[in-house]
Amino acid sequence: MSQPPVPFKHISPQAAKDRLDGNTATFVDIRDPASRATGYIPASIHLNNENADAFLQNADKALPLVIYCYHGNSSQIAAEFLAQQGFADVYSMDGGFDTWQLLFPDCCQTEADAAEAD
Repeated sequence: MSQPPVPFKHISPQAAKDRLDGNTATFVDIRDPASRATGYIPASIHLNNENADAFLQNADKALPLVIYCYHGNSSQIAAEFLAQQGFADVYSMDGGFDTWQLLFPDCCQTEADAAEAD
């Protein structure tokens, strides 16, 4: 009999920032493209309906994932889904990007910033 999937965990923005600084998790943004364009966590992956299958097939399921949305509600649903897909260490970031942006304004990037860096 197979084991049930491990449920996702909650992570505070500060603990998530520590993981970002230590490069010990993959950050996944599930917000809509317009919201992402106005700001996101650097190096995060924008997961949407168009790239979800490729992400599920190619991502290392042993690496920790930190999922974020706007306020920390939708990320819980996505985190539960990803845990059910076999990801071993999945976190939903409490407060979402809104809280992150308030706490860490210097650790936010916009699409315009990314274009200037290229």
